[in-house]
Order: sequence, then C-alpha cells, then structure tokens
Amino acid sequence: MRYDYDIRSIDPDEWAEVKQLRLDALRDPDAHLAFLETYEEAAARADAFWQDRAVGSGAGSTAARQFIAEACDGAWAGSLTVLIEEAGTKDWAGLAVERRQGHVVGVYVREHRGNGLIKALFDAGVGWARERGAERVRLLVHEDNARAQGAYRKAGFVPSGVIVPFVKDGAQNELEFVLEWRP
Repeated sequence: MRYDYDIRSIDPDEWAEVKQLRLDALRDPDAHLAFLETYEEAAARADAFWQDRAVGSGAGSTAARQFIAEACDGAWAGSLTVLIEEAGTKDWAGLAVERRQGHVVGVYVREHRGNGLIKALFDAGVGWARERGAERVRLLVHEDNARAQGAYRKAGFVPSGVIVPFVKDGAQNELEFVLEWRP
C-alpha cells in the first residue's frame, strides 16, 4: 500500500509533541488493552518527565528510539518505540533476556489506519534494532486485542508461544509476538 509520510526518529526537543501523541493514544478505545498507564496518569506527569523521555528515545539515543510518522501537513499520524534489551539481563516482567533484541512498545496510529503506515513504522524500528545488533524484535500484545494482533502479523510478527500475565490484571494475558532473522 502507498503512504505519504516521513518516518523518522523524534528529536529530543519535540517532547511536547511526544506528550500530546501519548495522551491521544491513551484516549483510544483500546487503550486499556494496549497501554499500561492511563490518560490521567500520563496527563499528571511533569514536563520534565516528557523531556527526559524524549531525550531517552530521541535521535542520538542508543538504548531506545521512538519513530513517528509525520504527514505532509506536519501532523504526527503514529508512533512506536523500540527498546534494546541486552542478553543476560531481565526484562520488565522479570523474564531472562537470552539474546540482544529489540522490544517494541507504545504502538499507536491515529485515524490513518489501513494504508501501510504501521508497516512503515515497524520497518523503521526493526531496521534500527538490526543496525544495533539485535537478533530479533519482539512485542507483547493483549490476548483480547485482535486488531493489534492482525496489524502485527501483517508487519511480519508471529506468536512465539510465550505468555505473560497482564500487568494490570493477572487473570488476563499478553502474548509475545516476534520477528526473527538469521544473524
């Protein structure tokens, strides 16, 4: 599919736009399944939090990178962030990280769905992780978030079989999806 967006890393000085996009994402009808924080929690955070977040995932960071899709009118149409996880460490859920990998978080696309935009964002994020020596990229998706699972499959991700309890409700689960390649 065709898309007319500039897919790029955020600049650290774009923290206000990062904040606004996150707040918009947290208003999405599926936000309760897709994100671990609420709109109210994010809105209450001080500007210093958003500034630090933009520095930590902006151009120049080697530990994380936030990619945005900028429409021709300058509006941010979507975003995702890739965190680099090092072999021999534990991830946020306490699971052992066996090899260097990217971990995709914060996936959000505004009303620009169904036009290849999410694939373009994933291509940028996966490419960045590969350039940093990642052997695979993974993400977690709520078991009931069928729309997101479909989008991730279209981007080449497949279920790994790993299931972790959903942080917000241990009676629910998240499924790990992975994209692997030969080193």
